[in-house]
Amino acid sequence: MSSDVKTARDWCRERLRALGWTDSAPQTVDAVLLTVSELVTNAHVHAHSNAQLVMTWDTRCLHVAVHDASSDLPTPRPPSSERLGGRGILLVDALADSWEARPCPYGKAVVACFHPPAAGEPDERQT
Repeated sequence: MSSDVKTARDWCRERLRALGWTDSAPQTVDAVLLTVSELVTNAHVHAHSNAQLVMTWDTRCLHVAVHDASSDLPTPRPPSSERLGGRGILLVDALADSWEARPCPYGKAVVACFHPPAAGEPDERQT
């Protein structure tokens, strides 16, 4: 599983480099890569499924979509000092400008949206 997460992150990093974001929006890149890690891990751990990753840039928003085979939609749950894990969707919620989960044929898709900083503005995203 960890190799799948690394492969997804590496693939994303290359796409973000091609967009020029690694230089112009490095904190946004970090947020996208952490989100990809969380969503792909969630597909493996909670959905017991492979993950299909799609990124789409529409000049306003980078849509990062991860599809898995479970129809169970994720819900944020409060962190607990009693258990490990369970913070993935909370992280996605904190990192992405918006996110949603929607049922799809044969499972669900979780889509996170990221807006890069406007030209000339600093990348002050918290990661």
